[in-house]
Amino acid sequence: MAGGKSFWRGAAPYLLSILRIVAAFLFLCHGLDKLFHLPGGPFQLIASAKLFTLAPGLAGILEFGGGSLLLVGLYARPVAFILSGEMAFAYFMVHFPVNHIFPYLNGGQGAVLFCFLFLYLSTAGPGPWSLDRLRGRA
Repeated sequence: MAGGKSFWRGAAPYLLSILRIVAAFLFLCHGLDKLFHLPGGPFQLIASAKLFTLAPGLAGILEFGGGSLLLVGLYARPVAFILSGEMAFAYFMVHFPVNHIFPYLNGGQGAVLFCFLFLYLSTAGPGPWSLDRLRGRA
């Protein structure tokens, strides 16, 4: 049993990097969809939105840019904190007003999950597989 505990403790930093990379990739895909309509997901309804005139345009910039930085682990802590705030804002401005307090009923599960995941990453750091670590800033 002791060997199993040491394995998981040793693997934890690398799993943190994997968590950051996977979450950033998924988040980046949301930004790609909002900005460039790739790969053609559920955000097609904002196709006529101007880039800087509506919240989806700004959200797309944050999601694409922030997701890209987080994917490679560059400025991971401040970027994760900003993205956490974006997701809190998205939940309370888009999902919460749907007259349901529960995220499952108002479609806000992703926003809540990303919010707290990014908040955790802002304190835990990017993990060993990151540009921040290479720069000595992790």
